[in-house]
Amino acid sequence: MATAHRPGLRVTSGVTIPDAELSWRFSRSSGPGGQGVNTTDSRVELVWDAAGSSALSPVQKERVLDRLSSRLVDGVLTIAASEQRAQLRNREAALARLATVVADALRPPAAPRRATKPSKGAQKRRVVANQKRSQTKQLRKRPTD
Repeated sequence: MATAHRPGLRVTSGVTIPDAELSWRFSRSSGPGGQGVNTTDSRVELVWDAAGSSALSPVQKERVLDRLSSRLVDGVLTIAASEQRAQLRNREAALARLATVVADALRPPAAPRRATKPSKGAQKRRVVANQKRSQTKQLRKRPTD
């Protein structure tokens, strides 16, 4: 059964960022690129206001704002792409990168690590191995008479 595609950027199965919340800026890419480098605006900046987004629930919004705090400026996330020579491919790369970054930020935290200790058998094997190694080294010394 085919489902209708909702317009916007699909981040996870439950989160889709509407196209209206995404804004684009274009500029000239830096570096080499041949004749068209000074005439085409192939560099892309994708801007998304995470703090004001309606696509996220309050819990999701808090998680995104917390985890992406180092990348946000006033709650706004900017993704730049200038790897490709074509603006369209840079747009696709920026959308894919935004979806990846937001999906990683939305992932629930890992379960806390449970402290464990070596088994008694493992401790015994370690001590025996150390003693055997010590004996081997003692046998290499000059005998003391």
